[in-house]
Amino acid sequence: MSVGRLRTALAAIAAMVVAAGILTATGAQAAVGCQVTYTVPTQWSGGFTANVVVKNLGDPISGWTLRWSFGSGQQVTSAWKATVAQSGSAVTATDAGWNAALATDAATDFGFNATWNNSANAVPAAFTLNGVTCTGSTTPGPTPTVTPTPPTSPPPTGQLCNAFDSVTMGKYWVNNNLWGQSSGTGTQCVWAGSTSGNTISWGTSWSWSGQSNQVKSYASSVLGWHWGWKLTNTGLPVQVSANRNVNTSWNYNVTLQGSNTMNVAYDLWLHTIANPTWENNPTDEVMIWTYRAGGAGPVGTRQATVTIGGTTWDLYRGNIGWEVYSFVRTGNTTSVSLNLRDFLNDLVSRGWLASSKYLTSVQAGTEVFIGTGRLDTTSYSTNVS
Repeated sequence: MSVGRLRTALAAIAAMVVAAGILTATGAQAAVGCQVTYTVPTQWSGGFTANVVVKNLGDPISGWTLRWSFGSGQQVTSAWKATVAQSGSAVTATDAGWNAALATDAATDFGFNATWNNSANAVPAAFTLNGVTCTGSTTPGPTPTVTPTPPTSPPPTGQLCNAFDSVTMGKYWVNNNLWGQSSGTGTQCVWAGSTSGNTISWGTSWSWSGQSNQVKSYASSVLGWHWGWKLTNTGLPVQVSANRNVNTSWNYNVTLQGSNTMNVAYDLWLHTIANPTWENNPTDEVMIWTYRAGGAGPVGTRQATVTIGGTTWDLYRGNIGWEVYSFVRTGNTTSVSLNLRDFLNDLVSRGWLASSKYLTSVQAGTEVFIGTGRLDTTSYSTNVS
C-alpha cells in the first residue's frame, strides 16, 4: 500500500494493514510511446561505453524500466544514472529515483560500461519502456479486458460492508480492511464462503473513486498477527532461520467492470520478537504480487529479476518506516502454489533480511486504488510445517 501512515490510536492500529503500492504507470486508454537513442561514444579492445537517451512520447509516467537484449554477447559491468541488471542477453535498466518522473516529451539519459567480443558490437534491435515497444511514435494504450459479472451469478450472501468488519474461518479471519477509504469515495464488502480443513473460500466486491494513486482498501484473509493476535493454532510465529515450509495455494477469479487500478497480493509481516503486541510495528514487510491492473506498482525501486516457484518476479525495495520488499510477478496469474519460505530465503541471501527475525503474519487479498470489481477466492490455504 502507500506510504506515510502513522498509527496514533489503538483503534486505528488494530484496524490498519500496510502493504506497499503506488501508482507507477498511467491507466488504461493513456497514450503510450517512447523513443530510445543508443550510442557508443567510446570503444576499446574488450570494452566499450554506451549512452542511452530515453524520451517519453506518451502521457506522463512516474517511474520507468527500460528493457532490451544484446545480440553479440555484450555484458554490462557498471552503470550510472540508472540501476542496470543483466541475465543472459536480457538487460533491464530502472530509474535511479531522482529521474523517475518523465513528463510528455521529456527525456532522461544514463550510461554504462560493458565488455564485448572484439568482433561484433551490434546496437540492440528493440527497446521497451514499461512494457511498451519504443517505435518513436505514440499509440492508444491497451483497453483492459473486462469480464462482466455473469447475470446468472447470484449475489453473495452474508456480506459485511462496514469498515473493518471481519468473519472468522477456521484459523483465518477475513478483514474488510478499508484503511485508505479517506482518500476516496465508495464501498467495499466481504463475505465468507466455505471452510474445509485448512482451505477456505471467500470474496470481496468494491466500487471506489477518488485519488488514483492512493490505496483505498486491502480486504484480505489474515493468518497470524495483525496488530495483535486474534486466533490461535495458526502455525505462526516462526523464525526465518528455522527454514520451515510455508506452503500456500490460492485460486481466484478477478472480475473488473471498466477501468480499475488494483492488485492481488500476499502481505507478509516480520518482527524481531516472537510475540509482538499491537504496540510493535513490523520491521519488515514482504509483498508477493500475483496479479495487477491499471498501472499499480510497488513502492521503492526495482533491484533485480528473480526466478522463484518456477516463474519470474521483479524485486523492488523501499522503506515506509520499515523495510518493504515486493516481488511482482512478470505476468498475471489467477492460480498459485508457492512456498513463501523461498521468498524470505532470497532476501536473506542478499543480506537484506536477518534470519533471526520472525514471520508473524501471512495475509492474502486485494489492494484497490480505484474502480469497480470483484475478487472471488475459490480456494485458499497457507500451512506452516
